[in-house]
Amino acid sequence: MNRFEFTSSNPNETIGIAKRLASKLNKKDIIVLTGDLGAGKTKFTEGFLSYFGLENEISSPTFTIVNEYNSNDINIFHFDVYRLKDSSEFYEIGGEEYFEKGICIIEWGELISDVLPNEYIEIQIKKDLDDENKRILEIITHGSKFDNIF
Repeated sequence: MNRFEFTSSNPNETIGIAKRLASKLNKKDIIVLTGDLGAGKTKFTEGFLSYFGLENEISSPTFTIVNEYNSNDINIFHFDVYRLKDSSEFYEIGGEEYFEKGICIIEWGELISDVLPNEYIEIQIKKDLDDENKRILEIITHGSKFDNIF
């Protein structure tokens, strides 16, 4: 497990951080986004998708649980598991099957931590109390797969 910290002064910088990460990931990689409401999880996802030319496609999966995006030969699955009662509901929708099919971005993923594989990237996004546009992104790599990407 490694920890890295990035500071974003505005939403465009958050998008830039997400794009740089997107350029390094492949099928079967998983990103878990955590943070309070309004912290920037969806903005991060927008940046991630924009790397693949999908920035105009994003919509929050709050009511559908997962949105699927396709760019050339890569599938991206954007989950919002906030409304799930527990990880058994994630299993019921076949959520773990998506892990093999493409890149998964899971908002509120800490709620289903028991179903996550051993290797994933966790990004904790925190608001700065003194600057409403500033965000602290703490990135924690789980497993050794991502040791060299930051």
